[in-house]
Amino acid sequence: MLATPSILLPVKNAPAPSEDSLPEASPSVLLVDDDEVNLMVTALALRGRGFLVTQFSTGRAALGYLRTTVPDIVVLDALMPDLDGFETCERLRALPALEHVPVLMLTGLDDDASINRAYRAGATDFFVKTPQWSLLEGRLRYLLRASRTQQDLLRSRARLARALDLARMGSFDWHPLPGRWEGRLELSAEAYPVIGLAPGLTIGLRRLIRMVPRSDRHAVLSMLGALKNHHSVLATDVAIELPEGRRRVIHLEAEPDSTGASGSYTGVVQDVTDRRTAEDKIRHLANFDSLTGLPNRRQLLWRTERALEHARRQGHLCGLLLIDLDRFKVINDTLGHAAGDELLAEVAKRLRSCVRHSDQVTEAATDAGSTRAHRTLEAVGRLGGDEFVALLPEVATEQDAERVASRVLESMKAPIYVAGQECIVTASVGVALYPRDGLNMLDLMRNADVAMYSAKASGRNATAVYAPSLATSGRERLELETSLYKAVERQELVLYYQPKGDVREARVVGAEALMRWKRGGKLVPPGDFIPLAEEIGLILPMSQWALGEATRQVRAWQDRFGFAQSIAVNLPSRLFERADLVDHIRQSALGCGVPLDSIQLEITETGLMKGQQGVFPALHRLNDIGVRISIDDFGTGYSSLSYLTTLPISELKIDGSFVRDLGRTPQSEAVATAIIALARSLGLGVVAEGVETERQAQVLHRLGCHVMQGYLFSRPLPAEEFEGWATRVRLQSQPPWVVMADI
Repeated sequence: MLATPSILLPVKNAPAPSEDSLPEASPSVLLVDDDEVNLMVTALALRGRGFLVTQFSTGRAALGYLRTTVPDIVVLDALMPDLDGFETCERLRALPALEHVPVLMLTGLDDDASINRAYRAGATDFFVKTPQWSLLEGRLRYLLRASRTQQDLLRSRARLARALDLARMGSFDWHPLPGRWEGRLELSAEAYPVIGLAPGLTIGLRRLIRMVPRSDRHAVLSMLGALKNHHSVLATDVAIELPEGRRRVIHLEAEPDSTGASGSYTGVVQDVTDRRTAEDKIRHLANFDSLTGLPNRRQLLWRTERALEHARRQGHLCGLLLIDLDRFKVINDTLGHAAGDELLAEVAKRLRSCVRHSDQVTEAATDAGSTRAHRTLEAVGRLGGDEFVALLPEVATEQDAERVASRVLESMKAPIYVAGQECIVTASVGVALYPRDGLNMLDLMRNADVAMYSAKASGRNATAVYAPSLATSGRERLELETSLYKAVERQELVLYYQPKGDVREARVVGAEALMRWKRGGKLVPPGDFIPLAEEIGLILPMSQWALGEATRQVRAWQDRFGFAQSIAVNLPSRLFERADLVDHIRQSALGCGVPLDSIQLEITETGLMKGQQGVFPALHRLNDIGVRISIDDFGTGYSSLSYLTTLPISELKIDGSFVRDLGRTPQSEAVATAIIALARSLGLGVVAEGVETERQAQVLHRLGCHVMQGYLFSRPLPAEEFEGWATRVRLQSQPPWVVMADI
């Protein structure tokens, strides 16, 4: 007959007991005994000692209860009909959550066979039946404390296993035999997946060594030998190859066993593949250009320093080539930055093929004893923008470096297709050699840069080898550039004026203002500083100064000798594109009290066509306020004549290159005739520049051009001398140049 349980209390709802004391809630006990009297007496005794007892008289009834409730401890009578305590214990151990619940087997038997059978069935302990209930209580409380300790240990072990799994870490013990590699290698369960093997597989050290790539095995064996011979500590990363072919990086740490086992070692293994991959990626980003994949400035500096160290030790030459793309900015600005990046990537591929390029170089490799190890440093790198460097760790002669430079130029000849556009890219290469041109990278880079700019100055798409004379010219240019920045504030810029004469009416009809620079009491030729000012962006403020100074000079001459003509000022096209140009001219004229038509603006034909979109509207606005526009160097630019019919132009100036050969070649006379006829048919004035001889003046006069300027009339003069010259001409009834031109 089944007994009805007196108390039903699931253990999972009870608070966890502390380590040193019983929980506040009484422990729950499942008591099973087929003897009703013993069952009742034992239950009463345990309840009287603070236990919550649930009692059954059969094993089957107890198992039914245990399917829904887990007590703190189970007490089973060993000998019961139908289902005895041993079989009941075996079955309850198979139930979920009952694997670690303590089971105390009560028996009147004390033979070894019964005791062993109880343990085989899964009993935690056994207890011989006795009416001394305090002994039973003590045994139960001991088992409860042991159970709590075991549960804590299992939880800690589970947490540790989870942490090791997350960290991809496992442990091992190595017990080598004296004087031999063989021995016992014990791996923890967590260590097997770390090294890519099935759990529980018996494995020896020899098999693990075979998992190491052949190229690394000697180094690993050397480390293990040192570990074994010196009883030292090992901490290193080792690459292994998994059975399926993948490679994994394992961090290995080992130290002598602290338990005193002779020659034994304990340690950990950890899968650090992801970390090493991330470190390699960070290292690559720090040392290589993300766009081209070439070594960056930092990596180039490191390689060059190592190459120079080897060159000093071995006494050979080392070459550095600075490569700069010509007119890359035009492509970048025209096709866009994405196209520019695509072009740089293609250029990088071509440059890489010009040298024995090596991407991965280690400190150990370059410090190796081989006399040729430094050659692995050879590479092409990107400094930034469109600048590249080729490092040649060893060259025999200067000609070797020049041959590499020639290969670079040759590699650029084939067109590059970017953004659907065929582009031809050239490069300028500067060459510097160690030790002749510098003893460190900074000196070599500076001198290669000087040579590269010399190549650009000679027409681009060329190579130049550094020479001290190049540095001298470079320093002079730098000094000139620095002084030019200060020229305006120091009032070193002056205007010289070259008169325009009408040979038919024998009078001065105006002047052209020409900028000069008085530097250190000497005049700097315009060809030396005007192109430089355009290159460094100073031409705009200098032109604005010239405009204001010419306006002031008109007023001064009006007051002194009644000058009623205009002064022409040549302006760059970029100044016409400024929105404030019209206001600036208006304010200058009003401030000096002169009419707006006293200032004439000149723009070259090339400048006019280069900035059509910005210049054309400005010309119309200037014409609206009364400022006259002249086209300088007419006939030298590549343009359409249609703009002459739409733009408010008042005058064409025949370039001096056409005037120079007048009277000597029919071609020059034909061009001059055409320009004069074109101007006349459009109702425009025409002025001939660079007239230096009587013959030129006579031909121009005969062709119908009567206004001229040039050294035949006067060289450019300072303002004071121009005033005296103009006064003398006005007092003369017939100036000499009028007679010369009168045919």
